[in-house]
Amino acid sequence: MCIQTLKSCHPRLYIKRTVDNKMRIPRIYTKALEQGSDKICLGPETSHYLGRVLRMKPNQSLRLFDGQGYEVLAEIDSFEGKQKTWIHVHEVIEQDTESPVRIHLGQSISKGDRMEFTIQKSVELGVSEITPLWAERCEVKLKGDRLAKKVEHWQGIAISACEQSGRSFVPTIRAPITVSEWVKQRDESTKITLHHRATTSLKEMPTPKEAALLIGPEGGLSEQEIALSEDNGFQSIAMGPRVLRTETASLAALSLIQYQWGDF
Repeated sequence: MCIQTLKSCHPRLYIKRTVDNKMRIPRIYTKALEQGSDKICLGPETSHYLGRVLRMKPNQSLRLFDGQGYEVLAEIDSFEGKQKTWIHVHEVIEQDTESPVRIHLGQSISKGDRMEFTIQKSVELGVSEITPLWAERCEVKLKGDRLAKKVEHWQGIAISACEQSGRSFVPTIRAPITVSEWVKQRDESTKITLHHRATTSLKEMPTPKEAALLIGPEGGLSEQEIALSEDNGFQSIAMGPRVLRTETASLAALSLIQYQWGDF
């Protein structure tokens, strides 16, 4: 069917598809982005994604960001085989999508894809840093290379979440440590332990510039872990009478923090 026939038979469809194609510009993370340079060479992995997965062509637009706040609007100049893609930078994009509250999430490691889901959605909700935690009741067993690969995988999920959500800063996924180690290291002005038997609510706390949030595993934090967190300046906070799953607790708490103190 020719374009003129399509326009006459399906005007709404034609207009919608044209607008969508024009407005949907892929947003890609890359370490190759150099400030001040108007020509960039992307490596094999990104080239494969652009050419083989997205099936982009020369002269098509895309946005690139380096995870440290620098972002540009660019255009594909040419593909050099499967190994390189040359990009021409048109303009620097200035945008502020970061929360005014820096949130360091201490997330007890959960089973299956729950941890991946938590990391993805936490990044979308504006968390600044995530440390996976070994809790006393944690049921996940990972060591050595398997653990290193898992952390690398989690970092990739954080990057993808930034690409999708428009964030220019990529949160760091730290190497896993124990709950006791993590709470002793924290020096944020506000430190919160989510605990369903607590009597204090978030509304009673002053507005912070930075916050540490401790979330327990499926079986909950032990009494010793809760006591240790409180000994290190953490305030136990409750979010209603219901017991939440670990992934629900993280996202609910982050949403409340952003509503109470952040940019929601």
